[in-house]
Amino acid sequence: MLGARSVLGGRSVERDRAVSGVDRTPPSWPDGLPPPDADGWQQAVRSWLLDQCPPEYRRHEVLRRHPVVLVRFTRWHVAASIDGHHRALGLVRQDLADLVEPEAVEASVVTLERELHRLRALLPQVRAVENALQGHRPGPRL
Repeated sequence: MLGARSVLGGRSVERDRAVSGVDRTPPSWPDGLPPPDADGWQQAVRSWLLDQCPPEYRRHEVLRRHPVVLVRFTRWHVAASIDGHHRALGLVRQDLADLVEPEAVEASVVTLERELHRLRALLPQVRAVENALQGHRPGPRL
């Protein structure tokens, strides 16, 4: 995965911001990804999207070749994961009560809550990438 201070195309996202005084990244843009239209941004986005999906997605040529298809699959996957975690939170205590000790049940609840929080934060990032891949560009943020 890309770090928050990635260097892309020989320039850092942070340096671009400092030199121009303008933040070219859309709201909710994932940390560490170059802004839309920067050198190499689509390849970086493709890698980031694949990191958010099940590993099997890497096997499908259509997803590797068409970022707009990949981002849609990613959005569906994240949204379905959020729904699944909501359902799991409603079932986890009852389903696990007879299988593991109470501490493991509560740790499972905490794990589901943490993952649900991560997924909820991820969804707007995926949507921002989807908008950029579809050519939507917000105005510069100062």
